[in-house]
Amino acid sequence: MTTAILFTAAIAITQCGALQRHGKLSDAAGCFTALTRSGDALARAEGYLGLQQYQQSNEQFREADRVHPNSAPVKTAWGRMFTEHAQPGDAAKLFEEAIAADPNYAPAYLGLARVLAEGFDKKSVELAQAALSHDPKLFQAHEFLAYLALEDSNAKLATDEAQKALALSPEALDGMSVLASIDWLNGNSKSPWMDRIAAINPVYGEAYATGAHFFVINYRYEEAIASYRKALDLNPSLWPARSQLGVNLMRLGFESEARQQLERCYEAHFRDPETINSLRFLDRMKEYETFTTSSTQLVLNQKESALLRPYIEPELQRAITTYERKYKLKLSVPVRLEVYPNHDDFAVRTLGLPGQGGLLGVTFGTVVAMDSPSARPPGQLNWADTLWHELSHVYVITATNHLVPRWFTEGVAVHEEHAASPAWGDRLTPDIIAALKQKKLLPIRDIDRGFVRPEYPNQVLVSYYQAGKICDYIAAEWGDAAILGMIHSYAARQSTAQAIEANLRETPDAFDTAFLQWLDGQTANTVQHFDQWKQGMKAAQADLESGKKDDALREALAIRDYYPEYVGSGSAYEMLSDVYLATGQQSQAVRQLETYRDLGGTDVATLKKLAQLERQSSASQQAKTTLEQLNFIYPEDEEIHRGLGELLLKSGQSELAVREYRAVLALKPADVAESHFDLARALHAAHQTTEAKDQVLMALEAAPGFKPAQQLLLQLSQ
Repeated sequence: MTTAILFTAAIAITQCGALQRHGKLSDAAGCFTALTRSGDALARAEGYLGLQQYQQSNEQFREADRVHPNSAPVKTAWGRMFTEHAQPGDAAKLFEEAIAADPNYAPAYLGLARVLAEGFDKKSVELAQAALSHDPKLFQAHEFLAYLALEDSNAKLATDEAQKALALSPEALDGMSVLASIDWLNGNSKSPWMDRIAAINPVYGEAYATGAHFFVINYRYEEAIASYRKALDLNPSLWPARSQLGVNLMRLGFESEARQQLERCYEAHFRDPETINSLRFLDRMKEYETFTTSSTQLVLNQKESALLRPYIEPELQRAITTYERKYKLKLSVPVRLEVYPNHDDFAVRTLGLPGQGGLLGVTFGTVVAMDSPSARPPGQLNWADTLWHELSHVYVITATNHLVPRWFTEGVAVHEEHAASPAWGDRLTPDIIAALKQKKLLPIRDIDRGFVRPEYPNQVLVSYYQAGKICDYIAAEWGDAAILGMIHSYAARQSTAQAIEANLRETPDAFDTAFLQWLDGQTANTVQHFDQWKQGMKAAQADLESGKKDDALREALAIRDYYPEYVGSGSAYEMLSDVYLATGQQSQAVRQLETYRDLGGTDVATLKKLAQLERQSSASQQAKTTLEQLNFIYPEDEEIHRGLGELLLKSGQSELAVREYRAVLALKPADVAESHFDLARALHAAHQTTEAKDQVLMALEAAPGFKPAQQLLLQLSQ
């Protein structure tokens, strides 16, 4: 009886779906409305789902699950409802229950594949293939495999899978949408596939929405926005497309229209997390202010703009000047840099969702968003390093007309970090060492896969490192001109293989062989001795804790150079400095910590200790270097600015000293009088007498009996 009811419901549901599939939206709405009056809960659930009335649909699916317990079709349809309503966790649970109820039910595997694909999980491919193994005629699985292949930049495989779908069903609209997307990505704006789609469904805006998705993941945001508009021209009720239009408008800084589009979604009861979070974020933008120059727009939160602007604005200009010369490109519009003290605000600004912990910065054409130093625990973010990385994206993406592959733009950015400062850039981490040991680096033809659909934990991190080293290798062997040549090749729509052959005069296979040999020369010592390094560090730490300083010193020195790049917590450099200090060898301790600093160590307490030791040793220039690096890592520390201000003032760099003492005041110090007085001294040295007087008066207002301030005021008056 249950099977017969489900079969009858399926026929009615299929009829409504067919109307919808052929673009007869009004007739389909009438059909779905009729389903809501059905005597079967599953039919009612599908009816409400077709009308996008999700709450009522959920209630009826719950009833259908009660009436048809342990039914794979019911659970799968219910999961599809949660997928459409942007509740992936609930959807995945139901698809898993459906598979448990019937391990041969192919649509359940496909439904779960779609959910996992939202996170670019490699299992999505395996699940779609599993769906086909259980039902070789399930053309939707081939369509989805085509979609996944194009996400991996494998246009050939995507075409093959889409054609397989069409061989099974001439109305495989999503397969044709992937084929049209391939045309658009290749610069063919008039894809013939759209004519075939329109003949079947003249209002199938989903095709343009699919194309927009592929433009987005290829950094082509303006084209994505145009595609979303075309999708909505065909079907204004495509709320996911409208939401994504709003999100991408927000990414490019068009906040007013972004709000309009997102509010339309909200009013239509399409309230997925991206829509809600983006609207809340736009409400908080009133807390920000914009500082404009001829080439920049700097957006800072009002509570930290006085502190950060004097540092970020000149560093931003320095990066622009460097990249203009290096890439032989002058931007036609200002670079917009947005800095967020709340990491979730940054994540929503860039991805539409909070909680994306790994990102530090994201670039959208000439718009860059990044974390503020205050968004991270002290020492976890070098804001200048991140700025140079993201600004490289601005120039590479612009110079290639947004046609650059992910690996190359990330590789160049990592390369440029290190070029800007030897202390910056990606380091050899234990995860990367493991990948090198297990020979997990991808061939250059396939390296994008490591960014898009990683196959093992931390493969994205490994891919960043590999891409950066590839660009280091190219610059070392062929010069920066070769990197610029590859940029021009990508702008001309050449593939990576073509770009390598045109600019390096090597085949990709020969390049891979030579690159790995070069990289091995840099990393073999660490890879081969990594286990010894770990054991030695553990033994040295144990000896240090038990008071055996000589043994700890001997062991740490013996293994330090096995892994010289390691500047993470508990590095050999920190350990050795502790031992040297404990045994009265301060100069040796300073030497170890300066190496730690120069290799990119970022622990704030360690670097502050180094600056103090350098000042005690009268190494003023080195102390300035250390404190300046700390400004890139943790500018929220009053003590850092005071120390650097004093050193700058003594060395005659009064303008820079003024900046440091202004930073102290921006941090709202406890000793207000001393802080105003210090700024007055720097202003006096910089011959800014009027403002120096103002600062002295403020110092005396806070502490009327402050004699040094009284004396400076007298001096200024004379």
